[in-house]
Amino acid sequence: MNPTPIQSAPLDANGRQALALAGVFQAATVVDQLARTGQCDERAWNTLVRATLETNPPTFESIYGGHHNNLRQGIDTLVAVMSRQQTEPAVMRYAFSMVLLMQKLRKDDAMMRTLGERLGRVQAQAERFGDTHENVIASLGELYQETLSTFRYRIVVQGEPSLLQSRMMPERIRTALLGGVRFALLWHQQGGRRWRLIFQRGAIKRALRGLDEH
Repeated sequence: MNPTPIQSAPLDANGRQALALAGVFQAATVVDQLARTGQCDERAWNTLVRATLETNPPTFESIYGGHHNNLRQGIDTLVAVMSRQQTEPAVMRYAFSMVLLMQKLRKDDAMMRTLGERLGRVQAQAERFGDTHENVIASLGELYQETLSTFRYRIVVQGEPSLLQSRMMPERIRTALLGGVRFALLWHQQGGRRWRLIFQRGAIKRALRGLDEH
């Protein structure tokens, strides 16, 4: 018998916003790691892919696998940003760029429908091969390239040129970007707004640190 997964305590509105934003920063960190080193945290990567494929979650928590530690990398990065500690500039740029892309996506109903329809097909592919199989990652990367990357505003990823051109790396980076936009949409759905970030640093830090106290 498989053990029951450990669940986080139920989240309030501030907690849901903070955790969704942590998902954005986790995606940004993964993109930066892949571009510079070709490697990334496996748990962080798996969580991004599964969150992207989970388009109709039964609960908020199920989007990231039920426990906030699946977003640990994003939580730690976001706490550092909100505490004004030194953070990789590229991570900041990628995170806020994904929020900007999300805002453009929300205004494009046709693209939203296309994403929903095609993600349904990728879900079927994932059921056959597994969530992180390279066929699934290739499909997610292609989906990003044919939708979000067609906006005039594009995210330019900088890193080691030889790595950026290596096999499956463009698809992996695009998949992580797609996951970040998915978490940005979730953040907006939970009431997150860009202008509030300036005034809510303390509330975000308290919400994230409070996760480990339950």
